[in-house]
Amino acid sequence: MSFFDDASLVMIPSGYKDQKVYSVKPIDGTGDLVFSRGSDIEATRVASNGYIEKAKVNLLLQSNTFNTTWTTTDSSVTSGQAGYDGSSDAWKLQSTVLGRSTIEQSISLGADIVNTFSVYAKAGNVDFLKFIIVTTGSNSIVTFDLSDGSSTSTSNEIDVKSESVGNDWYRLSLIAAPVSTITSYKFEIRDSEGSADSDVGSYIYIQDAQLNYGLVAQDYVETTTTSVVSGITNDMPRLDFSGGASCPSLLLEPSRTNVIEHSEYLGEHGISNVSVSYNNATSPEGVQNATLVTGDAVIATKVVNFNSASNGAYTISVFAKYNSHQWIQLGMGGVATYANFDIQNGVVGGTNGTSDIEDYGNGWYRCSVQTITGTPISHFIGMVDSSSAARLAVSSSTDSFWAYGMQSEIGSYPTSLIPTYGTSATRTADYASKTGISSLIGQTEGTIFLDIKPFNTGPNVSLRLSDGTNNNRITFEWSGAKVPYLVVSSGGALQVYQSVTCALNTQHKIAIGYKANDFVIYIDGVLAGSDTSGSVPSSLSQFRFGETAGFDFNGEVNQALLFKTRLSNADLATLTA
Repeated sequence: MSFFDDASLVMIPSGYKDQKVYSVKPIDGTGDLVFSRGSDIEATRVASNGYIEKAKVNLLLQSNTFNTTWTTTDSSVTSGQAGYDGSSDAWKLQSTVLGRSTIEQSISLGADIVNTFSVYAKAGNVDFLKFIIVTTGSNSIVTFDLSDGSSTSTSNEIDVKSESVGNDWYRLSLIAAPVSTITSYKFEIRDSEGSADSDVGSYIYIQDAQLNYGLVAQDYVETTTTSVVSGITNDMPRLDFSGGASCPSLLLEPSRTNVIEHSEYLGEHGISNVSVSYNNATSPEGVQNATLVTGDAVIATKVVNFNSASNGAYTISVFAKYNSHQWIQLGMGGVATYANFDIQNGVVGGTNGTSDIEDYGNGWYRCSVQTITGTPISHFIGMVDSSSAARLAVSSSTDSFWAYGMQSEIGSYPTSLIPTYGTSATRTADYASKTGISSLIGQTEGTIFLDIKPFNTGPNVSLRLSDGTNNNRITFEWSGAKVPYLVVSSGGALQVYQSVTCALNTQHKIAIGYKANDFVIYIDGVLAGSDTSGSVPSSLSQFRFGETAGFDFNGEVNQALLFKTRLSNADLATLTA
């Protein structure tokens, strides 16, 4: 407790909002970290419920104001109806003439984009509601029976869903096959399953329409005159609960691009000698969008994922779960890299690359393998029969496993999931800093404490106190060969350069004490380095994880503390033990 009392700045990731992570001490806002990343929907995190959290999207306009941007044909809409959620926000959709009574919203969505069209609906004096996704090619269609939520007359769909939400309301979804450019989304009233028209006065109830990316309807997001993106987007800090953590860490990663164009939908990736069943099981996202992959025992079962378009060493990863098949293989063409994974027991088998398997809970593992050298021309996931199976080995299995979240990125380790829905996607880098805090930083002596997990290799990993320049700074970083070191410069002159031993990809408690002619580093309770000469830089006013592009911090931060005094060596040993 005395350490907390003595600290001038205490950063334990907990409270946050857009562009900000609150400090625990001081509580007046002067120590709050400013967080930035960029405008994107590609960032994800593991939320407190243990599931991967994505950004939520609704691309429709006026999603529950059906008398605005929606076009009615031979129909009318009346607001103020009793809704599924106990509100009066539902709408009555009624036929005004004998014919095809519709309501429609025009929207342009490019070919190959996986999307889900959904609405809450309830039977009126008729039971049937037809969904039509109009495209420049073949339309995606399904008819729902609102008396029981069943569906018929489907075409060009990946999947259809019907979920009872009580009081005879259903949430209905159509997931369109990504083959052509989409021009509009349409509902039609039907008097019966096979009828082409509806009579005058036929009606049903609708509420809360949504169009989002992916294979499953997301939680509803209301829109008005513009589409809406919510959740872990733009400059929202990513407080991450990976590994079943009860307290979060601040996830900070470099920019990465997932070059696989469909992270969840395998139909665009050259499936061979397997069958797939979409939305077959609950994924690490906590929704039913995992794909069941079943072998056919003919030849090596595999799914080719993409052809590499740029140079660099790649890491390919996939989330996999055992159903009845134990061993899968990830591999790369052109560089002959592969690894076998036991997804029943969470073990890496035979491999000629750097490989890893990470437990994501509920039977799910994230499997990854990195290229040995060179640029791959293709990536694949396949089924093999044993730990020792060679690359592209023949599998005799007709068993199955679940897959989710395919990713391939330039880099020597996997980063958090970057979802893609028809094109490659880039997550921008995370930065967190606080300027103008001279009063919280010891100007002649002080202590920095970190409880962090620096990620394996990749870009630089750095923490710094400075005046905003390299002339006056105290920096602790992993760089180059990834040997960590302390750098102290004052007035542009190097004062301390102290190299230490501190493993990457491992949780550490690190404390740096500084005072004129008295610099020490303690790591996990042990003195790791010291220097008895050198002066303290002046005008320290900035606390930062990461510096500029190419000097990103790259890891998980559980806790950070600053002290305006140089704690004793005994205290530093205790603090980091």
